[in-house]
Amino acid sequence: MPTHAASSACVCACPTFAMTDQPVAPAPVFARILAFPRLVALAAGAITALGQPPFGWVWAALLGLFVGFELWRGTTRVWQATGVGWAFGAGYFTASLSWIISPFMVDVARDGWMAPFALLGMGAGMALFWAAAFGLARWFGRAGGLALVICWTGAEVLRSYVLTGFPWGLVGYIWLDWGLDQLSALVGPFGLTALTFVLVWLLQEALHARRRRNLFLVLLAGGLVAGAGFGVWRGGFAPQTEGRPVIRLVQPNATQRQKWDPEWVPVFFRRQLEFTATAADPMPDLVVWPETAVPYLLDRSGSALEMISDAAAGRPVVVGIQRREGARAFNSLVLLGRGGVAEQVYDKAHLVPFGEYIPFGSLAARLGLQGFAARDGYGYSPGPGPRVLPIDGLGKAMPLICYEAIFPQEVNAAPERPDWLLQITNDAWFGRFSGPYQHLAQARFRAIEQGLPMVRVANTGVSAMIGPRGRILKSLPLGQAGFLDARLPKPLPATLYSQLGDGPLFLFLAFGAVYLLFARFRNSD
Repeated sequence: MPTHAASSACVCACPTFAMTDQPVAPAPVFARILAFPRLVALAAGAITALGQPPFGWVWAALLGLFVGFELWRGTTRVWQATGVGWAFGAGYFTASLSWIISPFMVDVARDGWMAPFALLGMGAGMALFWAAAFGLARWFGRAGGLALVICWTGAEVLRSYVLTGFPWGLVGYIWLDWGLDQLSALVGPFGLTALTFVLVWLLQEALHARRRRNLFLVLLAGGLVAGAGFGVWRGGFAPQTEGRPVIRLVQPNATQRQKWDPEWVPVFFRRQLEFTATAADPMPDLVVWPETAVPYLLDRSGSALEMISDAAAGRPVVVGIQRREGARAFNSLVLLGRGGVAEQVYDKAHLVPFGEYIPFGSLAARLGLQGFAARDGYGYSPGPGPRVLPIDGLGKAMPLICYEAIFPQEVNAAPERPDWLLQITNDAWFGRFSGPYQHLAQARFRAIEQGLPMVRVANTGVSAMIGPRGRILKSLPLGQAGFLDARLPKPLPATLYSQLGDGPLFLFLAFGAVYLLFARFRNSD
């Protein structure tokens, strides 16, 4: 991330450049707003969330972030800044994660009462990271808005790792389809988030500065033009698909209420067989079914796998299926060869806490709570981790099951560079409004970051062939049963982010932390 690192180095090398943002009396335009800072912060956070799918309103997100910076600027005490940061985060996460109530609506009579507690608890919990960022930035005092940039970026990184991590809805995702999304091929999503904060900070400085206003405006305009120019240039190339393999994406549209209903199970299974067997010219080189698409355990599937292979006329088929190994259960992706033989097996490694397993389940088992122990068959056990699967005629695919595609650092941790990414998922859990589209957006960012095409097959949609620059080449809409055949684009050369990962960003944060400490204690003398 040379552009980011260079600009950050310039900032850190000049202490007076970052010292313009003292806790000062608010500008008249914000005088009344600051009378109710936490309430305004709550609303500003919710407005910022409108930058995420399905809205994608970048202007709203930038407005909300600007108000957040202004509210922070108006605080004079750490506890004030912490409260503002928490309220801002609560508004943002409660709005952007509203889809989280959907799993509880599958069985409303039993689970519906938990939905508001889950949403409010998740929003309040995620907001703690932003509260810490705002409070810590104010503690650094004289370092000004740069302190908030560094601390806020650090908070976004931390929430992506702490307690297995949850990097859903990173601020940088607001740039999808706006050109600047292509910068993630250089700096990754955390770096793009940092650059977003830098842009807002520069705008704030330009409005408040007296002597250096033109300098800040030039930096702001130059950064936007450079970033947009790179995005237009990189995103303007058409993916190479001529003569490439054809992959069939099968979308059965099994709603979560019906998916495991004994009356509907054979309906969805036959539907997938019919989609697999449908003739086309050319016939697909590979067929892909979504997560848990096979309603039987791998070791108890009987003739089901052979039926799938027969429907595909012996061509390879990737299916989502559950399997058992002793007392342990796995959420798996299996490559079927002729006769339904399982030639490759990948077990999901990054499981959803409380959804696919109970944290500390083994301890619970020792206390006699057998139902909470994954090893006793009441949840999934994790697989060994990222890997690639060689598939004849299609190169090496990196499998990702559902939730795994939201972790950029884990996609970047593949033992070797794959030729394409393969995500199977069951987004029926995410409802029909924002969740599936946000999940799709994150999958598109993984393609941009790696410069690799992605085959994304979702139970209820959106299934898509995604190009190596993150553009959707073909797709099946949400809530529609069907299949599509699409050519697998050629991968691009390795991106800067795929080679360096988040190392440059971590270096920036480390130097930034040292600078902030130096600035604080130097000015406290």
